Formats: sequence, structure tokens, C-alpha cells
Amino acid sequence: MKYDIKDISLAKTGRLRIEWAERNMPVLRLIRERFKREKPLKGLRISACLHVTTETANLMYTLVAGGAQVTLCASNPLSTQDDVAASLVKDLGIPVFCIKGENNKVYYQHILSALEIQPHITMDDGADLVSTLHSRRKKLLAGVIGGTEETTTGVVRLRSMEKHRVLKYPLISVNDSKTKYFFDNRYGTGQSTVDGILRATNVLLAGSKVVAAGYGWCGRGFATKAKGMGADVIVTEVDPLKAIEAIMDGFRVMPMAEAAKVGDVFCTLTGDINVIRAEHFKAMKDNAVVCNSGHFNVEIDIPALEKMAKRKRQIRPSVTEYTLPGGKRINLLAEGRLVNLSAAEGHPACVMDMSFANQALSAEYLVRHGKELENRVYVVPEKIDSEISRLKLRALGVKIDQLTPEQKEYLASWEMGT
Repeated sequence: MKYDIKDISLAKTGRLRIEWAERNMPVLRLIRERFKREKPLKGLRISACLHVTTETANLMYTLVAGGAQVTLCASNPLSTQDDVAASLVKDLGIPVFCIKGENNKVYYQHILSALEIQPHITMDDGADLVSTLHSRRKKLLAGVIGGTEETTTGVVRLRSMEKHRVLKYPLISVNDSKTKYFFDNRYGTGQSTVDGILRATNVLLAGSKVVAAGYGWCGRGFATKAKGMGADVIVTEVDPLKAIEAIMDGFRVMPMAEAAKVGDVFCTLTGDINVIRAEHFKAMKDNAVVCNSGHFNVEIDIPALEKMAKRKRQIRPSVTEYTLPGGKRINLLAEGRLVNLSAAEGHPACVMDMSFANQALSAEYLVRHGKELENRVYVVPEKIDSEISRLKLRALGVKIDQLTPEQKEYLASWEMGT
């Protein structure tokens, strides 16, 4: 079996960590039990480009239980958990291609390796696999039934491909599932981003001025968690509606040019490019902390910071200190990549449980309905969203009310009023 990982001897540690995560993924466990019986993915080849974490490993076990042949590569050079990669190779026997800290050349070589399986389905987190397939492995497109996309940044790219009529197979936006973004983006990103910042720096958030760039679901999750730890949170936005929402939620809102002057810790969560730029670095305080929790490392203008700095050094494992003319220091976390995965462990397993349940059930849906779909980006079917919600409540031991016949009739009628 072909694979490329850091060290196969790390498998035992990875196996134990995968088991620990599985305890908090009851929905995926229920799906896996059904998949073992029914084998809905039998004969299917799946290429996955995801963050190689303990939670992802449990998704891989579920896909294999369903009968799929799977390959896996990383969707970010710094998010790989090397012990997990080793366990997947040794214990599950799937080809894995990822090494934490790999350079861009190796990163894309690994994507190409994951495509050698000639997939029927792609699973992506950021759309690098899809874009590589469309640009460098076009001959494989004819065999693809469909694909899934995990994150906001990837969905934006895929919708652009659809708009420009270059998308060659249907994609399901797992990111737009309510059981994904309501929980994963808000609670998962919120907690794991704070966790990454604290592990990297050990700063005290209480009393600090924390700047959240972007108030989408990820941004509001991070802002809420930082506020809960006692931070004075400032939000920057370009969308007036989201800016109003941030104000109503109790946050200060101002342009980045103003926030740069007062912030202690800055985190970008927008999915766009150069949100923090040279003029902002110039305005920042000495010892400011800057990080990113969006998918790609383009939200912070790192080339500008490199050009401005007269000296840089690695002062902590995930902290690069840039010294500007005059002696001011700017601390960049995790090379500007996803701080929650590069400096911490990513989302808690109980949150990824629902996100990856969406992935598994969307793959099953594509097997059944892929040939009926156009080359477009689709939202996860509402039936799947509802099923995941039902399974989560069942796993939690929570019961809810049901509408009475009278209530159903009232909601369906227009005649009944006051």
C-alpha cells in the first residue's frame, strides 16, 4: 500500500486518541452501525482532502464500514495530527498522504496521490481537491458521481466555479447544513480558536481587547467565547447587517484601521484576502498578537509583514515574532494558518459528530441520486439535516414534543385566526 506519513510507529498513540474522540461522536457511531449492515457505499472509491484529525479518522472508519475504498490527504499543511495519520494507515489500512508542516509542493503532491484511486466521490475542505481535479487531472472527471464540501471558503470557490460554468460534477455543500454551521462554525470554531490562541501564547484574555474580523457564524462564535472569558471584544465587518447584529449582541464595531490602534489580540474569520494589511501592522501596539481562523493563510498580509520587519524569530512553538523598525513587535500565530487546528486540536468531537454525519449521509445520497443532479452546488437535503438532529437528540437521551393533529391543522390553514 502506498502512503506518505511522518512515522508509522506513532500509530498506537493515534489509535487511543481516535478511540477517545469516538466516545463523543454518537451520531456517527449510529450511522456506522447501519452502514456495517447495509453497505450503501460498497464498491465506491472516495478521495478525501480533510483535516487529518481524530474526528476525521472516525469518519474514515464509517466510510470503510459502509463498503467504500478510501484515500485521505490533508486540507491544510499544518492541521495534520501525525499519530492519527499513522493509525489510519496501520489499523484501518487506508492510503494516507500528509505530514504536519509539509511545504506547498508536497501538499499538492499529496493531493495528486489521493486522486490516484480514480474517485467516484470527492470529500473536500477548502476545495483544493476539486480544483486540482479540474485543472491537473481532468481525465478523471468523467468517473466522478459527485462530491461534498465541508467549509465556507470551499463553498465560495465552488459557487464561483458553478457561476463560470466550469464545475463538471455536482457538489453538496455540507457547510450549509444547519446541523453543521449552527454548531460546528459557531461553537466549534469559537471554542477551538480561543483554545489555539491560549495554547500558543498563554495570554490572559480577561481584560484584553480582542478584535474579531468578521461576524459570520465563525466570527460570532469566537467573539462570544472571548467575551465569556472576560475580553473586551471589538468586531470589524463589511456587511452592515452583520455589523448591526454584532452591536445588538453587545460588541463594539469599528473599522480595522481604528481597531488596529487599540487591539491586543486580532483574529481573522472572514474567508477573504488581506483583511489585516501593512497599514494595520503600522498602527498596532507593541507585542500585538495576530492570528487567523479562516481556511487559508491569506487573510493576513504576511508578505507585507515580512517586508516590513527588520528581524523575525520563532519565540514559541506556534509564535513568530516580527520586529518592525523602531522596535515594535508583532506576534503571528501558526504562520497565519488555521490557529485552532495548527496550534490546538480543532473542534471538539461532539461538534464534528454532526458535521461528519452530514459527510457520511451526503455520500450515501450521492450514490443514490448523483446521476439525477446537475453540475451545481446543492444544499444538504433537509431530510438528512432532520435525521441528524433526531439521532443527536436520541444519543443525548433528550425527548421533545410533537405537534398534535389540532396544531398541525392550525398551521396548515389560513381560515383560523384570532
